[in-house]
Amino acid sequence: MIALEVGNLNGLILFFVLIMVGPPILFAIIGLSIKKGNPKAAKVLFVLAVVYLIVGLGICGGLIS
Repeated sequence: MIALEVGNLNGLILFFVLIMVGPPILFAIIGLSIKKGNPKAAKVLFVLAVVYLIVGLGICGGLIS
């Protein structure tokens, strides 16, 4: 089954959702894994995750709706 058939844009919507929430989840997981060894770097990754999520939801969320 082809994900992007004419009239079926579910694959495109899934792509935008993954772009919106994928990297912030990845940043948060990496931040949690290095929190004990390097708390400053973990804090930077958490801030990056939140900023990326806000920007991603704003830009990609505006495109979807």
